[in-house]
Parts: sequence; structure tokens; C-alpha cells
Amino acid sequence: MECTFATESSFCIRKLSEADIPEALSLAWKVFTEYESPDYSDEGTESFRKSINDPVYLTGLDYYGILKESKLVAICAIRVEKRHICFMFVDGSYHRRGLGSRLIRHVLNEYKGESVTLNSSPYGLPFYKAVGFVATDEEKTIDGIRFTPMKYSENQESVK
Repeated sequence: MECTFATESSFCIRKLSEADIPEALSLAWKVFTEYESPDYSDEGTESFRKSINDPVYLTGLDYYGILKESKLVAICAIRVEKRHICFMFVDGSYHRRGLGSRLIRHVLNEYKGESVTLNSSPYGLPFYKAVGFVATDEEKTIDGIRFTPMKYSENQESVK
């Protein structure tokens, strides 16, 4: 598959193929356990583990990723029908390099002119606010998963 952008440091962003999905889900679990799980109860961690292993839950997702050479270092999965980002993870050794911002902007550009929603973990909240998502409700906890519902819309008014 062809890259949307490539840099001198050999990063590539592209829609992932079916063959890439196991690696994407493995990266999601790795990053979740390292950065997200500490903010969750055992129930929440188990709920997340079940979701990324549930073929019904995973149906209807498009996956996008950033690769460094052939290694997947960031992923974003969006439920196409609902325009809802189900997960977004960047390998910890690649944090704070702008890769998450590039990936989320790429996905938002794929849905240009449409509202996109997500449920942010406590860890991800500052990132999503920085890229233009706004909270649509207070933090909730369902099945041990803590999240803040958020929405991105190109036409939304700034919320201070």
C-alpha cells in the first residue's frame, strides 16, 4: 500500500490492510497496558482486552497507521458508519514526536466536513483537546472504562 506522507526519517502513514490488523491490535494492547490501564480498574482493563478480541466489536472498523520502515508505531481505528474513533495509540517510544497529531489529522481529513466522535481516556484528554476535539459530556465509567465523550467538527465554535 502506498504512503500518504513519507519523511526523511522513513515514517509512512496509510490505511491498514486486513493483514495489518493483528499487529495493530497488538500495539493497541501494548500501549493500553502501559499508559491507560493504570487509570482503570481490573474490570476496565479486562473490558478493553475483550473489546480488541471481539470480532463483532471489531466489525466495521477502518484502521490507519504510521509505520517506521516496516514497524507499525501508531494506529487509529474508526467505526466508519458512526464516524466514531474506537481507539488511537502511539507506541511509547514514539510519543511527543507529532505522530499522533499527524495520524488523527489524516483520519479527520478522510471524513472532511463530517463530525467525528470518540470517547477519550483520562490519559488522552489533553491530546484530543489540543487537536480540536471538545468534550460533549462529563467523564463516565462503563464496565470499568473511564472516558469523556468528545466531538470534532470543522464548524464547531471554540470552547474555552
